[in-house]
Amino acid sequence: MADPSSYRPKPGQIPDSPGVYRFRDEHRRVIYVGKAKSLRQRLANYFQDLAGLHPRTRSMVTTAASVEWTVVSTEVEALQLEYSWIKEYDPRFNVKYRDDKSYPYLAVTMNEEYPRVQVMRGHKKKGVRYFGPYAHAWAIRDTVDLLLRVFPVRTCSAGVFKNARRTGRPCLLGYIGKCSAPCVDRVSAEEHRELAEEFCDFMAGRTGTYLRRLERQMGEAAEAMEYERAARLRDDIGALKKAMEKNAVVLADATDADLIAVAEDELEAAVQIFHVRGGRVRGQRGWVTDKVEEITTGALVEHALQQLYGEETGDAVPKEVLVPALPDPLEPVQEWLSGRRGAQVSLRVPQRGDKRALMETVERNAQQALILHKTKRASDLTTRSRALEEIADALELDSAPLRIECYDISHLQGDDVVASMVVFEDGLARKSEYRRFQIKGFEGQDDVRSMHEVITRRFKRYLAEKERTGEWADGESPDGAAGAGDDSGPLTDVSSAPLSDGLKDEDGRPKRFAYPPQLVVVDGGQPQVAAAQRALDELGIDDIAVCGLAKRLEEVWVPGEDDPVVLPRTSEGLYLLQRIRDEAHRFAITYQRTKRSKRFRSSPLDDVPGLGDTRKQALIKHFGSVKRLRAATIDQICEVPGIGRKTAETIAVALAQAAPAAPAVNTATGEIMEDEAPDPTAGASGEPVSAGAPDERRGQET
Repeated sequence: MADPSSYRPKPGQIPDSPGVYRFRDEHRRVIYVGKAKSLRQRLANYFQDLAGLHPRTRSMVTTAASVEWTVVSTEVEALQLEYSWIKEYDPRFNVKYRDDKSYPYLAVTMNEEYPRVQVMRGHKKKGVRYFGPYAHAWAIRDTVDLLLRVFPVRTCSAGVFKNARRTGRPCLLGYIGKCSAPCVDRVSAEEHRELAEEFCDFMAGRTGTYLRRLERQMGEAAEAMEYERAARLRDDIGALKKAMEKNAVVLADATDADLIAVAEDELEAAVQIFHVRGGRVRGQRGWVTDKVEEITTGALVEHALQQLYGEETGDAVPKEVLVPALPDPLEPVQEWLSGRRGAQVSLRVPQRGDKRALMETVERNAQQALILHKTKRASDLTTRSRALEEIADALELDSAPLRIECYDISHLQGDDVVASMVVFEDGLARKSEYRRFQIKGFEGQDDVRSMHEVITRRFKRYLAEKERTGEWADGESPDGAAGAGDDSGPLTDVSSAPLSDGLKDEDGRPKRFAYPPQLVVVDGGQPQVAAAQRALDELGIDDIAVCGLAKRLEEVWVPGEDDPVVLPRTSEGLYLLQRIRDEAHRFAITYQRTKRSKRFRSSPLDDVPGLGDTRKQALIKHFGSVKRLRAATIDQICEVPGIGRKTAETIAVALAQAAPAAPAVNTATGEIMEDEAPDPTAGASGEPVSAGAPDERRGQET
C-alpha cells in the first residue's frame, strides 16, 4: 500500500487549466483516468487526509504510485480525451458498463449496390442505416415481414443473390411479391435503392406521408373501378398500420429523443435507455456497472452518455436526451453531444407531462434490471464460490484458485500438433486471455513432451515479464528463468489477443502472459501432470499448483501421487474442472482444424512473390483450375486483367518448378477431390476425425 504523499506533485507543478489525469500503479499500469475543469483543484482533492476520503477513492490513491496529466484547451477536449483513454487502458477503478447482451438492430446496407434489409449485431459499419436496438431478433423479423408488402426490398444473402442472378430465377420472396427481385432485373438498381430509401424513411418515423399516399392511390383505383388494385392497396395500408401498432405512441408530438434512467445502490448501478423516434419507442437497452469509485448520479449519466454516443454521429444522436440528473458541468457534455450530431442537442431533466411519465417507466425498468442482476449474480457467485472451495479442499490448496489455466494438446495422427491455453477467473471464462500454440520442436505424436514445452514457454514468458517490470529485485529470479530477450525455441504463441486486466507495458497497454495462475490444469493423467510439474520445477516456480483431469473416469491427478483424487459426481468443483477441460479441448480442436484446412488449401500460386489473393482469384476464375493455368502460355496468362508480362513469366516459372500436387482426399468419405475444381481455395478437406463444438468466442481469430 503506497502513501499518496510519496508521489504528490510539488506545489505549483499542477496547472490551473482543463485537462485529463492518469493514476498509475507501481508497475506503470493505468488504474484511473479522470478529467477536470481545473487540474490543480481536482488533484488536490486526492491528496488530503486519507480518513476524509471515500473508501473506494482511498483504495485507488493507496494503490497508485504516480500521477500524470495532460493539459487541453477546452472541457470538451478533456471529455473526448478521457473517453479515448478509458477505452484504451481499461482502468480498474473507472466505471465500466457491462452490456449483458448483444442487442440486435434492423440494418439496411445502403453501402451496397442492391441494399439489403437484415438483422445485425455488434459494431456498426459505415454506410449502413441502423434502426433499434430491439430486445429480440424475432421482433425485427415480424416488422420486416409486414413492411415487405409495401417496400419489397432485398433480404437475401449474397450467395442466394448471386445464385439467382446466375440461374435467372428469383427466390420464393420474389415469386410471392415480397421482393422486387433486382437479381433478375425486374427493377433497376436505382429503382431498388429508392425502395430501400423509402423503407428507411418509414422506419425513421416518417409514416404519415406513405399512408396518405397509399390512401389516395386506393381511392383513385376505386374510382377507376380497378378493384383488385384497390384491394391490394387496402391490404398494404393494413400491413403498415399493423407494423406501426407494434410500437405504441408514447409522445404525441412525434418527438425524437433518448430517455436514460439510473437505478443504483452503494455498490452497483443499472442504466436503462429507451430510444423514441417519431413519438414511438423504437428500441430499448441497458447496462450494469460496479461503482468502483465515489460517483454521483450525474457522473453516472455522463459515463452512460459516453458509452452510448462515443462511436455515434449524425442522426444516431437524437435532438433531445432526457436524463434523471444533469452532469456537472453541463455545458461541455452538451457541446460534445452537439458536435457528435452536427446540430444542437438538448440535454435536460423532464419535469412534467408525457415525457416525465415516460421517464418514470424507464426508471421502473432500471430498478427491475438492477434487482434481476443482483438475483442472478448472487446465485451464480454462490455456486462458483462453492466450486472453487471444493477444488481448494480436494487439492489441499491454501486458498481458492481464483485464476485457473488449462492446457490441452491436439493433433491429427501426429500432424499439425497444436496446444491451447484457456483461462478461468473466479469460475468464469476469460476468453480475451486464451492462447494458442504451435509445436514445432519434433515430429510425430508425443503429448507428454508437447505439454512440457507448452508449460515451459508460457512460464518463461511470465518470469521474463516479472523480472522486467521489477516485481522482484535484481538477482532474485529463479534458476532457469529466461531473460526478457530469450524468446527462442520451438513453441510459438500465435494469438494476438491482449490480457484485459493483466500487467501492462510502460504506456499502460496490456501484455501477454503477465499474470500467473493459482492452479494449472492439464488434460490428461499422470504422465501429463508429471511433465507440467517438471517444467515448473525446472523454472524454479514452486507456488503454482498442478493437477490433471483424465477423461476416462474423470479422475483428478496430482503430481507425485500414485492414486487419483476422486471428487463426487455431484461436486460443483468437479463440474467446474470438467467445464474448463472441455473448453480447452474445444479451443485446441478448433485451432487444429483451422491449421489442417489451411494446409489442404495450399496452392503453388502461394509461392509466387508479389501475387496477392485478388490476382490469384482472377487467375483461377479465368482458367478454371491450377492444372489449366500450368498448361497456359505466357501470352495467355497476360490476358488476365492485372497480370503483366513479367508477372506472367514468374507465374509460369513457379508452376513449372512446382510438382503437381497429390490429389486431396476427404478424410471423412475417402473421396478423391478433383483438381478441376473451379475454386481450389475452397479446400478439399472434409470434416475432421475428431468432432469439436463450434467456436463460440467473439472477436478472436481461431
